[in-house]
Parts: sequence; structure tokens; C-alpha cells
Amino acid sequence: MIGFTMPANPVRLWIQLARLGIDAQTVIGLRTAGMMGIMAQSPGEPFRMVAEKQAAAAESLFAMLEAAGRGASPERVMVAALRPYVKRTRANSRRLTLVR
Repeated sequence: MIGFTMPANPVRLWIQLARLGIDAQTVIGLRTAGMMGIMAQSPGEPFRMVAEKQAAAAESLFAMLEAAGRGASPERVMVAALRPYVKRTRANSRRLTLVR
């Protein structure tokens, strides 16, 4: 392909995507259980669920534009764009799985 280069380290992107997928499924399952009353859930969890997505989207867009502006490779731009989501889903997964 003209103008296409393979990322320097595609494994990093795959690992980040796999971690994001696992943590996202954990968070979805735990929040669903909380909404169904199967497990305890803090009263502000539904609001937090929506509000954090807006913040992550803005942070992701900024990180992606910043990396692209520096001339980073497409793989590094994707890693930068995913980092805010990975950080938040990982934190939610840890927070929601704490035994109370």
C-alpha cells in the first residue's frame, strides 16, 4: 500500500485493546448487577457512568490531536487516544470489585 507503514510495536496496541475489553466487560457486568439490585451500588453511580464518558472522550481527543500534531506514528496516536479510556475503565474495575 502506498503511504502505509506497519506500526513499530503493534503488540502494545493489542495488549491495550485486550485490557480495555476485559475491564469494560467487568465494569458493565458489575454496574448491571448494581442496577438490578443484585449487589450494592453507590447512589451516584448512574450519573458517574455517564459523566465520566464525556470527560474521557474529551481527554482522548486532546491526546490524539496532540500526538498527531507531534508527528507520531498512527499506532502511537491510537495508543494515546485509548489511554484515557484504559485508565478510567481500569480504575472503575478496581473500584467496583472491592469487597465491601
